[in-house]
Amino acid sequence: MEVEGSWTEAFDGSDINEGSGGTSHFLSSSSLTLAPLLTDGSSIRRSNPILITSNRVKGSDSLSFSDPSIPNPFPELCSPSKSPVLIRSFHPTSSDQHVLKVFSEDNNSRSLWVSAGSTAREVCSLLVKTAHCSDVENWALLELHPSLGLERCLEDHEDVLKIQAAWSLKGDTRLVFCKNYAKYEFFRKPTLFFPQNMISDRGDVEKEMTSSQLIQSGGCPEIQGFLHVKEQSRKSWKKLYFFLRRSGLYCSTKGTSKEPRHLQYVAELEDLNVYTVVNGRKLYGAPTDFSFCIKPSRKPVRAQDLKIFSAENEQTRTCWTSAFRLFKHGKQLQCNYQLSQLRHGNLEARNVSDIKSKSEASLVAMDFSGKAGGRVIQNPTEAQSVEREEGQAWRRREALRCSLPNLSSAARPASIHTTQPWFHGGVSRSDAQRLIEKQGLVDGMFLIRASQQHAQCFVLSLCYKLKTKHYLIIPCEDGGRKYFTMDDGDTLFIDLLQLVEFHQINKGILPVCLKHPCVCVAL
Repeated sequence: MEVEGSWTEAFDGSDINEGSGGTSHFLSSSSLTLAPLLTDGSSIRRSNPILITSNRVKGSDSLSFSDPSIPNPFPELCSPSKSPVLIRSFHPTSSDQHVLKVFSEDNNSRSLWVSAGSTAREVCSLLVKTAHCSDVENWALLELHPSLGLERCLEDHEDVLKIQAAWSLKGDTRLVFCKNYAKYEFFRKPTLFFPQNMISDRGDVEKEMTSSQLIQSGGCPEIQGFLHVKEQSRKSWKKLYFFLRRSGLYCSTKGTSKEPRHLQYVAELEDLNVYTVVNGRKLYGAPTDFSFCIKPSRKPVRAQDLKIFSAENEQTRTCWTSAFRLFKHGKQLQCNYQLSQLRHGNLEARNVSDIKSKSEASLVAMDFSGKAGGRVIQNPTEAQSVEREEGQAWRRREALRCSLPNLSSAARPASIHTTQPWFHGGVSRSDAQRLIEKQGLVDGMFLIRASQQHAQCFVLSLCYKLKTKHYLIIPCEDGGRKYFTMDDGDTLFIDLLQLVEFHQINKGILPVCLKHPCVCVAL
């Protein structure tokens, strides 16, 4: 390689001693480089380090870039505060925002941000929008303690975060989002939930109100009756006579005596929550399947703090638990009930039904079978007979239409029931009863499940008068076509969907029409 001009050799890390006649004394040697000769009198200029100032503010943990932030694909590997990657997908933390974890009935969960002071009604409204539920009625939050077998439905006005703060950190307590049709059912049917034999003779004499009127106004009469109670620190149970008044819960030490000297104070109602006990026979040795308990609301749920009672039947247990709620919350429950009616448009629907009933009073029965035109049917018996005939003719036309050979099987497949919310597969009889009890023991609550004892059969589980009844749906053949029946072939249905649609407007052999399907929403 040719180099123009005069050059000299220089070594990095060497010092040139001018006083030694140009003799170089090498202190160290390194790579060989070429440098141009400098004129006499000039000195070698070396580069000085340049101080690069940082744009980072002292105490700041994040870098500032003009480019848009990149979401962190592995948030579990580093915290947002110490991550070099900007994470803006997180909700802005503030003192009044908290994370609430809610489960569905299929054990899936969803975490959501709620503000301090959020009520159960507000959380349910948020979950209805998040889960895209088909309706907004009768949803509730269920406080569940699986290890202790306890559950209760939160009242609409209760502060969810305060309730969660009272839970034990080591427990398995959870909130479950589910349906509850029986939350305010005692306002609609007080005589069903409060039988006359459980209402004390004292009554509300000064206000001259009946027990039903008192309940519908937000009050509650005194309740009395026998209950089995579990003794503290023992496995034995005693049967005692209890009285539930506004001042508290009492038991009689002498039979059914109400005299003050025979009444023993048990608990105050202001600071108590009432829970339904699930599987009380196995967990606590209860004498019946209808157990409930009370506990202080400001303490974590512990087995030693529970006062467990066992009733003789479901109606008795429902009466006691409803009375506890009314005595504790009173007028607030009535306000919640009225607010739920107003919110869901029940008041408007009631006005529309009133207008419709007034307009129906002006309708008359007509007969258009003759050639001379229509005629008014004056005889009421004849009008009822024509109505029955038209109903039977509609059923025959529907059955004939569905039995036509050109009917597309894709339009109405045989397994169409599997897509319906009221079908719950092969759940057991006890699980079906448990699901109906959890979503509310109201007349018309139903579900359909596959029978575990009879092949190719189904079972309709229906609630009526606080009891769950089961009806077997049997497949049969007629004219080479498969049908389903519940009355030994008198009424045939091409599939379960037609069976449900028919019994939603006709009782048939059932004691009540099908009204509320048991549904499980997935969060």
